[in-house]
Amino acid sequence: MTPPARSWTRLATTLADTVPGILLAIMFLCFILQIFMRYVMGSPVGWTVEVCVIAWLWVILWGQSVSAREEDEIRFDIVYGAVPPRVRRVFRVIFATALVAIYAIAIPANWDFVTFMKIQDTAYFDIPFSWVFSILMVFLVVSVLRYAWIGWSALTGREVPAGEAAPHEATRKDFTE
Repeated sequence: MTPPARSWTRLATTLADTVPGILLAIMFLCFILQIFMRYVMGSPVGWTVEVCVIAWLWVILWGQSVSAREEDEIRFDIVYGAVPPRVRRVFRVIFATALVAIYAIAIPANWDFVTFMKIQDTAYFDIPFSWVFSILMVFLVVSVLRYAWIGWSALTGREVPAGEAAPHEATRKDFTE
């Protein structure tokens, strides 16, 4: 990879990872504002709840599809860590194939839902719900592409996920160490 391409990738990754952080900061500020307005000023504001709900939806779906790395995924480590690397590759291929199939099958129905939701707006900001739920389509499409790449990489043996030791390298740490 050439240095400009590497710096572009690093910048894109940084920006993608920044989105959930910004959304969480917005949620926190709205939460604090809501507490202040309710208990100090005696005049609660409702829009802060709307911001928190929308931001949480975007944090979860953006974070899982765009920001999360494969090594961040939750696995049944007892089984996964106990099998040889070749079996782990098979597990990754099966898992990736299943997720690609499930997410790809879900895309048309979710597209219908998202486009249908344009008929209703949010209560305080009058944002069409189709915009609010558009992150669902980003989640599905990016997840299909991501897991297709993970499955293909595992199938062709091109890539060992970061953090996964080769059989002759370091082993798992125990809680007693």
